Amino acid sequence: MTSFIGAIELGLVYSLLAFGTYISFKILNVADLTVDGSFVLGAAASAVFTFSGNPVLGLIVAIAAGALAGTITAVLQTKMGIQPILSGILTMTGLYSVNLTVMGGKANIPLLNKTSIFTYAEQLFPGRGYKIAALFIIIAFVFAILNWFFRTQLGLSIRATGDNEEMCKASSIDTDFIKIVGFSLSNAIVALSGALVAQMQQSADVNMGAGMVVISFASIIIGSTIIKNKNITLGLLSVIIGSLIYRFIIALILTTNFPPSYLKLISSLIVITALSFPNIKKKMDVRKLERRRLHAKN
Repeated sequence: MTSFIGAIELGLVYSLLAFGTYISFKILNVADLTVDGSFVLGAAASAVFTFSGNPVLGLIVAIAAGALAGTITAVLQTKMGIQPILSGILTMTGLYSVNLTVMGGKANIPLLNKTSIFTYAEQLFPGRGYKIAALFIIIAFVFAILNWFFRTQLGLSIRATGDNEEMCKASSIDTDFIKIVGFSLSNAIVALSGALVAQMQQSADVNMGAGMVVISFASIIIGSTIIKNKNITLGLLSVIIGSLIYRFIIALILTTNFPPSYLKLISSLIVITALSFPNIKKKMDVRKLERRRLHAKN
């Protein structure tokens, strides 16, 4: 039961990470590697303010810091002419030093016995599910904001830029500005996820962002395999479902004697399987069709 509750908690908090990656990967059609750095940036900012007794302010600062990181990545792409993947790598690399600076040169900030938003949630929602209740409220709020935003003119412009950038330019849309907004929003949500993880796990570590891109991709791909509708509402919902399923898979693996050191490999295999599934299914369908034609001729 404990592992089940833990899987739900992690699935919910990392669904925010997947929300952010969904914006860059699915909507803007760019694999943004800034995520690994902005996730830690959010955790570091949150930890510093939580340590000083301001957990809510920590979340706000984390969101702002993540948005700034996303802006830098977008500017490198749009104004400096650097390739999207490389710009993400450069920002992520630079953020390692920034994150250490934010954390006061320490590789880890413990938050044991410090007041966090989950301390407040425990007072409002007595019982073992207080973290789930708090995360559900936050995710519902972010979900509602994103669902509304991507139906506005600016949100539709971001979606259109991801679908066909050249057409948007021909329609006099400032695609550079659109990308800056998109990447800022993406990394702001990723940083919020890192901030919540730091408060929930009562610590922030400078290396906690390793593999976050793979985790978020796994959640997105699993979710999109289950819910294939391209509607923005269902797309965001699929991210939450994918994140929960991914965490249940990991929890199931941890109940066995499987070495935890192989979890990153498992994550990669899940992504590979999910990405390959549509192509494999398509080839299998073609082969079935060919067999039917051969049987029909005979």
